[in-house]
Amino acid sequence: VSNFRNMFTAAAVDGVLSAFRSICGDDGVSLGETVREQHGKDESVHRCRPPDVVVFPRCVEEVSALAKLCHRHQLPIIPFGTGTGLEGGVGAVKGGVCFSLRNMDQILDLHPEDFDVTVEPGVTRKALNSYLRETGLWFPVDPGADASLCGMAATSASGTNAVRYGTMRENVMNLEVVLADGSVIHTAGRNRRPRKTAAGYNLTNLFVGSEGTLGIITKTTLRLYGVPEEMVSAVCSFSSVQAAVDSTVQILQAGVPIARIEFLDEVMIDACNKFSSLSYPVSPTLFLEFHGSERSLEEQVNTTEDITQSNGGSDFQWARDAETRNRLWKARHDAWYAALAMRPGCKAYATDVCVPLSRLPHIIVETKEDLIESRLTGHIVGHVGDGNFHCLMVMDPSDQDELHRVHLFSQRLARRALAMDGTCTGEHGVGLGKRSLLCEEVGPSVIRVMQSLKDAIDPNNLMNPGKILL
Repeated sequence: VSNFRNMFTAAAVDGVLSAFRSICGDDGVSLGETVREQHGKDESVHRCRPPDVVVFPRCVEEVSALAKLCHRHQLPIIPFGTGTGLEGGVGAVKGGVCFSLRNMDQILDLHPEDFDVTVEPGVTRKALNSYLRETGLWFPVDPGADASLCGMAATSASGTNAVRYGTMRENVMNLEVVLADGSVIHTAGRNRRPRKTAAGYNLTNLFVGSEGTLGIITKTTLRLYGVPEEMVSAVCSFSSVQAAVDSTVQILQAGVPIARIEFLDEVMIDACNKFSSLSYPVSPTLFLEFHGSERSLEEQVNTTEDITQSNGGSDFQWARDAETRNRLWKARHDAWYAALAMRPGCKAYATDVCVPLSRLPHIIVETKEDLIESRLTGHIVGHVGDGNFHCLMVMDPSDQDELHRVHLFSQRLARRALAMDGTCTGEHGVGLGKRSLLCEEVGPSVIRVMQSLKDAIDPNNLMNPGKILL
């Protein structure tokens, strides 16, 4: 509330808060320190930047009315889904009002015959798939965390299934967005849900990945997929990083429609073994999953086994039944917590980059060497089928020298990816931490275009200020 007090008289602050309460009820507005702090940070190492007030709208009409009030009083607006981001995207760096969207949790307009569904921002990935269980359909984009689907659209999330099914960019068909002035738009037109369109500018993908800096996503229409007839998973160990990543490239070059292919280095496998009670060899490892009919799986698996064995890979260890398969992928998704468990009392910092597939072996080998030379506790995991990998570094936040080495390493890693024609972030987003790297990646002329778009849509810089653009 301190920022409010600096900007307005006490009577004006009380008037704004009273107006908020008249829109979303007394229990829909919170000034409590604990609630504000919960909404001032995500899963990243960026420090908590609590908003002045948190509001809990229940429908798009309330979001619009609240935004109009913020616009009238020039108050920053920070959208909040589940807080599972990794680049500080929800911090209220200029104070203002956090719009916590958890109460908008309706699944709307399921069209199983058309393979699409519309959801509000309180609906998470797991909740949607639970709802779809009896339909024979599922939504496959899986970032690991049980994130809000609208939040996943806002950050252009992807994850382990992206090699087969694509990222949020390929799976969002339409968005309902509340702009900074409270106006409501539908990026592909109200109720539109064609499988493709050539009509006008692609506003849907302008807002996908905009990280709350252009508007508040209040509905997203998503592509759905048929649940595969069969799913099997396998684990394969290698003597070197090079052999594991070479296998990945060759599997994709062979046209195998693999659903997931995840790389874990020996440090990460050791942590996962201990944390998830597994017993895989402590060496560079691929987790693989195949989807399809029984006959197509046989062909996929045979081709993949031939490739991995030609690169010195071990025999596949299979996870065929759903329970074993789920345990395997839970171990992969728990990598963050497994890494933390290796150094109790420390914090984890994750950074991700993405490069063209052919450069992947080179950058991972160089990155491992850099981790060792930098004396950092680092684990490498990756959605290597996309050329995307993550470094999870466990560090002592009170050790300033270690923090400095982590920062320098992260900068070197991002610039190494840029030098290999890649990107400074494959899926985490820009947020607070990678704004200068974005400038290096796209160049000043592109930044000027991005800034002009921001100025046109949000001329007063009220939407999540301080993110993406410097």
